[in-house]
Amino acid sequence: MGAVVAAGTHEAELDELLRVVRRRSPASVLAWLGGRIGADVAWVGSAGAVDAATPGFPSGIARALPEHAGPLAGGGLVAATTHLDGREVRLEAFGGRAPRPVLVTAASAPLPRESAELASHAGGLLELLGRAGRADESARGYEAKSRQLRFAVLTALMSGDVTLARRMTTGDVPPLLGAERVRVHLLHCTPADRDRLARTYMDPAGYHGAALMVHCPAFKEHLICPIAEDSEPGGRLRQGQVLRRLVRENPGYALGVSRPHPLAAMAEAYGEALHALTVARNSPDRLAVYRGRPSLVQVLPRRPAAAWASAFLEPLGDVPKPTVDITRLAVTFPRAAVARLLQISRTTVAAHCRRAEEALGADLGDVRTRAALDLALSLTAAHPGPAAPPGSTGEPRPAPTLPELLRTAPAVAWAESFVDPLRGNGHGDLHRTAEAWIDAGTDARAAAARLGLSRNTVRARLRAAERLLNRDLLTTGSGIHDLVHALDVTAGQCARPAAETDHRARWPGSRAAS
Repeated sequence: MGAVVAAGTHEAELDELLRVVRRRSPASVLAWLGGRIGADVAWVGSAGAVDAATPGFPSGIARALPEHAGPLAGGGLVAATTHLDGREVRLEAFGGRAPRPVLVTAASAPLPRESAELASHAGGLLELLGRAGRADESARGYEAKSRQLRFAVLTALMSGDVTLARRMTTGDVPPLLGAERVRVHLLHCTPADRDRLARTYMDPAGYHGAALMVHCPAFKEHLICPIAEDSEPGGRLRQGQVLRRLVRENPGYALGVSRPHPLAAMAEAYGEALHALTVARNSPDRLAVYRGRPSLVQVLPRRPAAAWASAFLEPLGDVPKPTVDITRLAVTFPRAAVARLLQISRTTVAAHCRRAEEALGADLGDVRTRAALDLALSLTAAHPGPAAPPGSTGEPRPAPTLPELLRTAPAVAWAESFVDPLRGNGHGDLHRTAEAWIDAGTDARAAAARLGLSRNTVRARLRAAERLLNRDLLTTGSGIHDLVHALDVTAGQCARPAAETDHRARWPGSRAAS
């Protein structure tokens, strides 16, 4: 104890101390310091407890430290010396903000000046190390809060509530919320990379310029990036170029891009980006912009479609709204993804789906039932309000059935156009595979057995069908329902009987009549 540090080695000692500090371990610094000055050393943190100490630091002295270190931590003193348990105990506080950390040395004899100076240097560096750690922790906390806010803003936009999204960001509204039109860019990358990318391109306000980078809670490889289409130079162009460059430079990346949409139509833009990403992941350059056909919802005659949807969903009027909201997601995305999205258990998701099944008297395990429910929910969202216009007179007309709705001219034309890529240019095997897969309830193994093929061949054909249809069938399944309806119509299950009265007689003014 009480070893003397030679003056001639002082600079070398400081260099070595800096090398130890770079390990960012207070225990390593204290162990090094104790060995150099021949003393037991402890570091009392700003909370007043011993954060780290050399292995031989006396327990009796440690128990007495709160009483002796308190005045220094509070800012009343900078340094003090006392005697405890037959040792000379030297205490020195560091930093300018109370409560301050205190370095404690306990030796059998007073420390030489060189040793005391070395201890002071070590204490100063430990305080800086602690400050850097707190800054890192604060930055991580800020990043986490920013990430939560970006997700909340995107969630509001996905529900079409632009006003709510702006209210969430009062005082620092991101430029994206001032845009008239946006494109959603959906980047596929590793989970670790999406953390790094969101952090790298985050601006001081916690956003990403005229864009947002939002972690998809359902699919851990997806980074959702809505970008203002009408942003100033350096906005859309720069951010879009960044994402494209990332895809070029990283073989495991892929990017799907939607068409421009109004800000309130973020959900539709996201759906397009999801379909485009499926195409991109099967393309050589791993980049695709959505060029798909319109969905069935967009072409059905509005009034009869709304009437059918209202009648179909009427049994759900008595179930809690959370059940309807969760079921809406569960008919489109895997239940595990829905559970991650809503941060609830899969069991809870299943319970809500069972409640909806009981109300509807239907089996959501059947792909055609899910397709019908998804169509009804989508029509209700696209055409809210009563099916008949206010002030209409006459007897209320009965709602059409789904087969009747799908026999309308726009629906038939849409279905023929939708499946046409699977029937031409030698792609008949894709059409047969898609039909067998749907008939097998989207079970690739069962479809393979029906076709006399391997499961891998079925999935490979479905991947090829995804590229031709510009629809996601296997990753999230969000394009399955359009395929179900299109195949049913074109297979003749909903074909119009020759003697059937035209729908314009029942629904005057509908698009089927125009």
